[in-house]
Amino acid sequence: MNIDLKELIKRESERIEWKDQVASVESVVKTIVAFCNDYSNLGGGYVICGAKEIRDEHGFPAVEYTGLISSRYQEIEKKTIAHCKDKVSPPVTFLTEVLPCPSDEVKKILILIVPSTGAAHSYRPSSKEASTYYIRSGSNTIEAKNGLLMELLVRKKQLEPWDKRTNVKTDLSNIDLIAFRDSIQEMKLWDQRKSLEEYFSPENKLSDFVPPLAGKVGIDNRVCMRNFAILMFGKNPLNYFDGAYSIFSIYHGTDRGEPTAERSEIKGTIVQQARKLIELLNAESTIAFDKTSENPNQIKYPKRALQEAVINGLVHRDYESNQPLRVTVFSDRIEINSPGKLPSAIEIEKFKNGKAHSHWRNQSLAYFFSKLQLAQAEGQGIPTIIRTMKEEGNPNPVFEVSESNVICIIPAHPRHKKLKDVFDIENKIVIGNHLEAYEKTRQILLLDKYNFRAIELFCEINNLLGTQSRVFAFLKSSNIDLQLLNPNLLITIAEALSLIENKKSYHKDMIQEVIALSRKSQLEEKQILRIVLSLKKIQQNESLVEYIDERLKENISLNTSSPLLKERARAKMNLAKNCIKTGNSKTSPKIKKRAWDRCRILLAEAEIDLKAALQNTTLDIERDYIKKDMIFLEKMKVISTKPTKR
Repeated sequence: MNIDLKELIKRESERIEWKDQVASVESVVKTIVAFCNDYSNLGGGYVICGAKEIRDEHGFPAVEYTGLISSRYQEIEKKTIAHCKDKVSPPVTFLTEVLPCPSDEVKKILILIVPSTGAAHSYRPSSKEASTYYIRSGSNTIEAKNGLLMELLVRKKQLEPWDKRTNVKTDLSNIDLIAFRDSIQEMKLWDQRKSLEEYFSPENKLSDFVPPLAGKVGIDNRVCMRNFAILMFGKNPLNYFDGAYSIFSIYHGTDRGEPTAERSEIKGTIVQQARKLIELLNAESTIAFDKTSENPNQIKYPKRALQEAVINGLVHRDYESNQPLRVTVFSDRIEINSPGKLPSAIEIEKFKNGKAHSHWRNQSLAYFFSKLQLAQAEGQGIPTIIRTMKEEGNPNPVFEVSESNVICIIPAHPRHKKLKDVFDIENKIVIGNHLEAYEKTRQILLLDKYNFRAIELFCEINNLLGTQSRVFAFLKSSNIDLQLLNPNLLITIAEALSLIENKKSYHKDMIQEVIALSRKSQLEEKQILRIVLSLKKIQQNESLVEYIDERLKENISLNTSSPLLKERARAKMNLAKNCIKTGNSKTSPKIKKRAWDRCRILLAEAEIDLKAALQNTTLDIERDYIKKDMIFLEKMKVISTKPTKR
């Protein structure tokens, strides 16, 4: 066959077993059996006697030739053939090739070329009383035990897949006939010409894709139910399969260390479990609203992704495991833990990327769930999860694969994660833990400086701490573009900045800029009043009067707003005070005259506003304040009387 070992080692390392000095023929036969069983679908392999794999000076695989003398390799070949004939069941054969040993002309290299077969072979070494099945795991030969052996036998069609096996502990009395009838009617497989019992005849099949619901066992041909029939339609599947139930848990934090949690055990048929789990998971698909976003309504978890994940977990799990399906809800993700390793026929990386070819562990269950429209078409579950998560803007799902389980992790949309953080901050403010609330808010803003709610809370916290200058520092250091902020947030910022003690000119400039931006929007009365109060705190009386004048012209209904009329009157009275100071100052008679004239006009306008405010108010306390303002106004009118009349 002209085998070149140097070339073979470069591309076929997993298919080669190196036997430098063959200490035992039994080890050779075990490897031959493993290559014939071909668990990993590699196509057989080579057992090379008289050579070993080494690494060259560059770390690449290389061959070291030790060789076998003629009598030794002939002995090995003869004994191996005898073992493969007499101790392997069913017997196997192989091809041989003998190569010269490059390091010693007297010695030879024996190569056994082993094909893959369609059967599962076992071998009974002299050291064992029973026959054992062997498979390859990477470049090693191991015993096929437990699940590995079952999978090998299923692949070689020497054993039916678990879901199709007949369960000798069951009979028709274990089936919930009403649930069965309802299900097959829903699947449109109901034939009213048949009795219910006829459906469970070992000769009757609901579809060409699944075997009969029942089978015959024993010498008496007793009729028993198949495993998939018990799972789908049984009165209590848990009586026969220890792990045939689900656990649904909710932790209100991000890990299982939370002091409180909710936990439910969900039993019944796997269809009943599926529908209950979907119902519980749908309750987690809440919507976060953000009117500043292009997508104001954002769902936390796509319902389709959750359904596909939980159905995959139920249908493709290993029901020979005594562990339940576990669905765990955390504040930032949902984990679906399905018992059983990923079938070896599926490549893990392709599986994680949604590109693996379809492979059913429980084909009968998959068929029925598809007919019930609870599952996607064959092989579409994982791609659907990945696609729907991407479409909704969620992070990619994560798939963790181990020897005992497969976990699907569905992360929450980032907007909901932010809402949880914001909720925690609000709680800390309520209980008075302002410093911790400040630090948490600062951390959010370091990652997302345009998180509007976080900026709003930042202002609120610094108002409580009396550190409003931090708001100004944040806006400047983060280079916040004020034009990107919504009007309500601009007003909140203006309020915080207006409370800074010993305000500098640059503080006042920013307040003016913020208010100017907010003036471009259509605001409600309460928002307008908040801007007015901010202007009042920085003693911008002229801007205050001008701002109210603009708002009243835009919205006629505000002309009866008692709070706005009152604040405009007070601002005009403050301006009148300035005029009085000028009128009493050492300045030219012309300027003094102009100041007194302006004072009297302002007071007259203020009187009109106060009377209108008094007429429109419905609050007794506000009425009292307005009356006090009017008394003070009368005193100012006396002061402002023209000198000729004094």
